[in-house]
Amino acid sequence: MSRATGGRVYEFTANALDGHEVPLAQFRGRVLLIVNTASKCGFTPQYKGLEELYQQYREKGLTVLGFPCDQFGHQEPGSAEEIGAFCERNFGVTFPLFAKIEVNGAGAHPLYQWLGKEKRGLFGSTRIKWNFTKFLVDREGRVVARFAPTTTPGSLAKRIEGLL
Repeated sequence: MSRATGGRVYEFTANALDGHEVPLAQFRGRVLLIVNTASKCGFTPQYKGLEELYQQYREKGLTVLGFPCDQFGHQEPGSAEEIGAFCERNFGVTFPLFAKIEVNGAGAHPLYQWLGKEKRGLFGSTRIKWNFTKFLVDREGRVVARFAPTTTPGSLAKRIEGLL
C-alpha cells in the first residue's frame, strides 16, 4: 500500500486508476499539485483548470495528481473505469489519476494523513474539508501550501511558477 519513512512525498505509493502501484518517487524533482477530486461535485469543473495548468506547465516540471474520493456527499460513486471516462470525455484530463481513496478518518490513505499533518487547514485541522482541496509540493517533495476547494486552479499559476 503506502508508507512514509521520511518527510517527503516520495516515500508514498498509490494505486493508479488502472490498479497498478505507482511509487510517487517517480515524480522526484517535479512540482506536484495533489488534489482530491470528485465527478459529481460543485467544484468538478475545476478539472478543466487543473488540466490547463498541467498543459501549461508540465514541460517546465509540473505534474497534477488527482485522487478521486467518495467521502463527501457520495460525489464520486463511479468505478475506476467510469471516473476515467468521465474525466477524459468531459474535461480532457491527461494528468495522472489514481484509484479512489479515503482522505479522512481511520481508512485515510497514508499520503493524505501525511499531507494533512504537513499543511494543516483552518484552525490547525488535519482533516480535508471537501473535494478539490489542493496541496502544492516543491521539487524536493515538501508540502509548501494547502488551498481550499474554493481556490481555483488558475489562481495558483503564480505560486506554481515560483516553484518551477
